[in-house]
Order: sequence, then structure tokens, then C-alpha cells
Amino acid sequence: MVRNPFHLVEFSPWPLVGSVGAFFLTVGLASWFHGYGVFSLVLGLVVILITMVQWWRDVVREATFQGFHTEQVSFGLRWGMILFIVSEICFFFAFFWAYFHSSLSPTLEIGSCWPPVGVDFLNPFSVPLLNTAVLLASGVSVTWAHHALMEGSRMGGLQGLVVTVFLGLYFTFLQAGEYYEASFSLSVGVFGSVFFVATGFHGLHVLIGSSFLVVCLLRVVFFHFSEGHHFGFEAAAWYWHFVDVVWLFLYLCVYWWGS
Repeated sequence: MVRNPFHLVEFSPWPLVGSVGAFFLTVGLASWFHGYGVFSLVLGLVVILITMVQWWRDVVREATFQGFHTEQVSFGLRWGMILFIVSEICFFFAFFWAYFHSSLSPTLEIGSCWPPVGVDFLNPFSVPLLNTAVLLASGVSVTWAHHALMEGSRMGGLQGLVVTVFLGLYFTFLQAGEYYEASFSLSVGVFGSVFFVATGFHGLHVLIGSSFLVVCLLRVVFFHFSEGHHFGFEAAAWYWHFVDVVWLFLYLCVYWWGS
């Protein structure tokens, strides 16, 4: 009997459980914004975290121990990751569109200038420039880890991943400090909205990419990757490079040009 070249996954409860968690997370965020407590928000976060751990476990088992990720399946996974990154590009394109729509032709309500009158914006050559250097360095280290794995150097892969995860967490720490020290907030009209939404969603993507790389680090520790079979890491590296490129545009357009 001729088998199909693609892998049909087993019946899994995690898509349904994850959607329920996303629902509670959305309702919880809306409730929190309106001062109705954080129970639904915490419940949604817990359900999503459980879904992530269990779903990743299933995919790792299929790829590493059951041998379902053949060459044809890996080809399909690569295209799936490429299309996912394209959708993320469209996601951030909407934020840049909103930013330039507001900044290129400022309205009378904000003083017909950008940044608006009275807003003491961040110095682009202080923490934002340091964050740029941190992310660029993390792009170098994740490439180092990738080439080490392709050459069969497990120790090089471990070292590169440890450095990348550290730099990703350091970026998050610096951005949190930047938000804490900022003299304006999300409620400062359109300027605060587009700044915090665009940079905040990028920060969320850094956290997601860091967790992705932590999983890959653990898989390297447990000998899950080989020279020719490490697409899980490749997907994480692609995602991390995408995060780097988005930050470069944010720095140039929002922090440097927008200041």
C-alpha cells in the first residue's frame, strides 16, 4: 500500500483546550482593564501554558521518538513556518501603517506636530540603542548555534543557545525598565497608543521567541537534534531573525525618526 507523504497527526485535545484558554485570556484582559479582577486572566494564562507544554511534548515525541517527521513532512513544516512568519509581517505592517498615518500628518488635536506637544520622548541613543545592539548580538549567537548543530558540534550549539536566551531575557529586562521610566503612558492619545502597542507586541514576540529557544536548548541537552534533523531549532532561529528585523524597523522609524 502506498502511504501519503504527509503526516496525519493523532487526535489531540490541545487545539480545543488552547482556544478555551485564549477565550478566558481575552475575557480576563477586558475584565482587568475595567477593574473586575484578574481571575479569568490568570485562568486563561494557566490553561495556555499547560497547552503549550503538552502540545510541544506531543510534537517532540512525534519528531524524535516516533519518526513521523520525514523529509516530506519537514518540507511541509518549513512552508508552514514561512507562511506563519508572513502572517506576522502583516500583523506588524498594520502597526507601522497606524504609526505613519498619525505621524506624517499630525492632527490639530495633538498640536500638528510629532511627537505631540508636551511629550518628553525617549532618547533613541540610550536604552533603545543598547537594545538594538543586544538583539543584533543575539542574531549572531543564534546563527552560531545553528552552524554548530549543522556541523555536529553539540557543545557549540549549547553555548550559542545559552547566549541567545540570555540576550533575549536581557532585552526584555531593559524594555521593562524603559516602560517604567517613560514619562508618558498608553493613555497619552494616539502617540502613546501606537508606541506601546507596537513595541509591546514586539516585546511579547521576544518572550515567545525566548521560550521557543529555551525548548530548543533543552532538546539539545537531551540529544534530540542531529546534523540533518533539527527543524525545531531552524524554526526558532527563523522566528528570532524575524523578531530582530522588526526591531530594526521599530528603532529606525519609531525611536530615531519619530523623536
